[in-house]
Amino acid sequence: MKIIILGAGQVGRSVANALAIEANDITVVDQNADLLEDLQNRLDLAIVKGHAALPAVLRRAGAEDADMILAVTNSDETNMIACQIAYSLFQTPIRLARVRSPSYQRHPELFSTTGIPITYIISPELIAVQSMEHLIEQSEALQILDFAGGKVQLVAVRAHSGGPLVGHELRSLSKQVPGVSTRIVAVYRRDRPIIADGKTVIEQGDEVFFLAASNNIPAVLAAFGHSSSPTRRVMIAGGGRIGKRLAERIET
Repeated sequence: MKIIILGAGQVGRSVANALAIEANDITVVDQNADLLEDLQNRLDLAIVKGHAALPAVLRRAGAEDADMILAVTNSDETNMIACQIAYSLFQTPIRLARVRSPSYQRHPELFSTTGIPITYIISPELIAVQSMEHLIEQSEALQILDFAGGKVQLVAVRAHSGGPLVGHELRSLSKQVPGVSTRIVAVYRRDRPIIADGKTVIEQGDEVFFLAASNNIPAVLAAFGHSSSPTRRVMIAGGGRIGKRLAERIET
């Protein structure tokens, strides 16, 4: 897959590291030559120095036959314009953009083929807020992640001594939530994933990841989660972008 990453900051470098391992054809665009050279010295990828929203720069990066544009510069406006150019001039099939400002995110109607043609918006701050909000609502979970627009969730719970998980084979767990369709997708033991099958027996301390429809997650947590008191008071340490947004979400 031919992928162009716009921005060699922390997000761009992390994505480049992950995608280069999978033998993708990667090109990274940035105005900082030092960051680009560091990436090229460590990874098998191409680099282009220049402004990410200029048509000539995108053409040099290979936008004419790219499968995906991933715009993750520090500028929302640069990311949005880059996706517009990739769509209008190069017909790039998939266009992902990092958009951090809530002012833009409050207007999803902006992001369409008749507006700003972004296939998928990435907001690390919003993802963090949503994760923390889920954990406040379901405090017995270790992690809760949304998929398919929030219709499906991945939830992780820890197996505690005397709880409903320890000592049971994976294939028997579905019987504890009759009428609920759920699948165990991963088991971590001592912070490492293990190769599990239906006969795998859960041990104390294991982290078990369940996938289920969002409306079934409370039933899954009730069956397998460690009972805890409902969250009554929340203290947010930090009033920055994430802290402010979390406070707004909790209040509403």
